[in-house]
Amino acid sequence: MLYPDGTPQRLWLEEYAAAFATVELNNAFYRLPDRDTFTAWRDRTPQGFVMAVKASRYLTHIKRLRDPEEPVHRLMSHAEGLGERLGPVLLQLPPNLPADTALLDACLRCFPSAVRVAVEPRHPSWDDPRVRGVLEDRGAALCWADAGSRPATPLWRTTDWGYLRLHAGRARPWPRYGRQALTTWARRLAETWPDRCDVYVYFNNDPGGAAVQDAVVFARAARARGRTVTRVP
Repeated sequence: MLYPDGTPQRLWLEEYAAAFATVELNNAFYRLPDRDTFTAWRDRTPQGFVMAVKASRYLTHIKRLRDPEEPVHRLMSHAEGLGERLGPVLLQLPPNLPADTALLDACLRCFPSAVRVAVEPRHPSWDDPRVRGVLEDRGAALCWADAGSRPATPLWRTTDWGYLRLHAGRARPWPRYGRQALTTWARRLAETWPDRCDVYVYFNNDPGGAAVQDAVVFARAARARGRTVTRVP
């Protein structure tokens, strides 16, 4: 659907970057690419393209945010190969990791001040004003998340930019989102951040090309709310 028939996989990045202005790199979660790979991605994408990077599971799921200095340093020393293409770093926390404000604060302090960090908690105990305070103090965004066309996180604004991940909708065919659900998310974002603020929106519902189709519908809904939208197909 996104890539013309016959396009070799080695050229998919170029095709994607011609259609969209940003991407979330999930493969860094499973295996952190070396700096040369990040640099090659920078060189293959156009000026202004932004790559969000999902932090390695070594930091979030194995270390569970403990002793963050070395894994954060390693992550950033590699990801900085993206240069001006580097967007936010996403910390997706394990669903069985309960809230720990001290661990979160220590981890966020390890990131360079110029790097945007978004945190996606998945244990209900993170819905705590003390967590919100840490995010605000460190200039980190609470990652808004959707599962089943419902908010899966609190809807806090903790900094002057936003980050939304949409994992799977309830429309047919699965895992599509319905128009009303996407319109509701566009309204929430428009009511929370003015148009001058950056808000990153990524669809994680890849099967059947659902993510691409839903991104197009969402972009229309955001424009209808008077929001500036980066390129979509």
